[in-house]
Amino acid sequence: MDYKNLKYKASNGCGRGLCKNGCGRQDRQLNTYDWLADVPGNAESTDLVEVQFKNTRKGYYHNVNNLDLKKGDVVAVEASPGHDIGVVSLTGRLVKLQLKKANLKSADDIKRIYRIAKQADMDKYYEAKSREHATMIQSRQIAKNLGLDMKIGDVEYQGDGNKAIFYYIADERVDFRQLIKDLAATFHVRIEMKQIGARQEAGRIGGTGPCGRELCCATWMKNFVSVSTNAARFQDISLNPQKLAGMCAKLKCCLNYEVDDYIEASRKMPSKEVVLQTQDADYYIFKTDILAGMVTYSTDKNVAANLETITARRAIQIIEMNKNGEKPLSLTDDNNQKQQNHAIDLLAGESITRFDKNKKKRKPKNKSSRPQQEARQRDNQPRREGRPPRNQQRGE
Repeated sequence: MDYKNLKYKASNGCGRGLCKNGCGRQDRQLNTYDWLADVPGNAESTDLVEVQFKNTRKGYYHNVNNLDLKKGDVVAVEASPGHDIGVVSLTGRLVKLQLKKANLKSADDIKRIYRIAKQADMDKYYEAKSREHATMIQSRQIAKNLGLDMKIGDVEYQGDGNKAIFYYIADERVDFRQLIKDLAATFHVRIEMKQIGARQEAGRIGGTGPCGRELCCATWMKNFVSVSTNAARFQDISLNPQKLAGMCAKLKCCLNYEVDDYIEASRKMPSKEVVLQTQDADYYIFKTDILAGMVTYSTDKNVAANLETITARRAIQIIEMNKNGEKPLSLTDDNNQKQQNHAIDLLAGESITRFDKNKKKRKPKNKSSRPQQEARQRDNQPRREGRPPRNQQRGE
């Protein structure tokens, strides 16, 4: 490739790999990669900017002052009232795609970016953030004293400290009008109550799932789709509530990831109610491997007996033969006779004395008995002529 003929020169330090301007620090939830950051004219294609705040809260703003913003810049944005402090998470053309996911239909929801945060703005920001934990603990006690059936899961102060958002969870409708008055009188800020679900709470808190990876709702998933137990049935997953539930005590969102592929593959599988009839026995379906296209049949409807595994195509072929009044010899192909399962002999072809060759002779335990054994052997040997026995030599 001739780099000299290029019309532009990449000055952002990216090569054949990922662009460094599109990456951000992984210390924030719902972090995104701007894979168009190194495309010329991407930032000038739109003035919309995605700004991320505490945990998973994001907002979209107009860059009316034409600031040179990049991912990771701390900016002061318009709020009601005052201003808020956030971090730029996305710029350019990809922001328009994110707007469709956020369902922002009204243009009034898109506010402006004031400036890049100054030191005075950051001092107010850190002061406001330092009060969040103590405010959450005290607000829980106030809600408990009022007898409200709700749980305040998190508190987020605005960047200028003039407003606080209280995130709560409640199973039923809660009348928190008196609670707002008590909170405003206690903390002297503007109060905003926002109800969230168990999934949103898990995304804000974060954690590690049973798969060993960080929660999807805390890393990339922004819109939640309803999950039902039918997704587990289509994938032949055991309906165990402890295994199907996630960190939020709801059904795992990942049950919907592959359900469409399983539904498409299950259309090629035979029905579970159909019984395959052969000349040797009737076979009932025992289990199926949907993605592999394999079906296991048993001769007993309730117990695994004489299991036979065949392809889904072969099972459908036998079903058509049964409809025409024909019965194959076995579940396998007619040309291939059914092989009987014999017991496997692990010692077949081996000699019984295969270990005797390497067997070592044992040494006598008592060394003093060795001369006596040699003497016995000499006594048993045939005597030579003219030599008396050993006992006569001794004079016995």
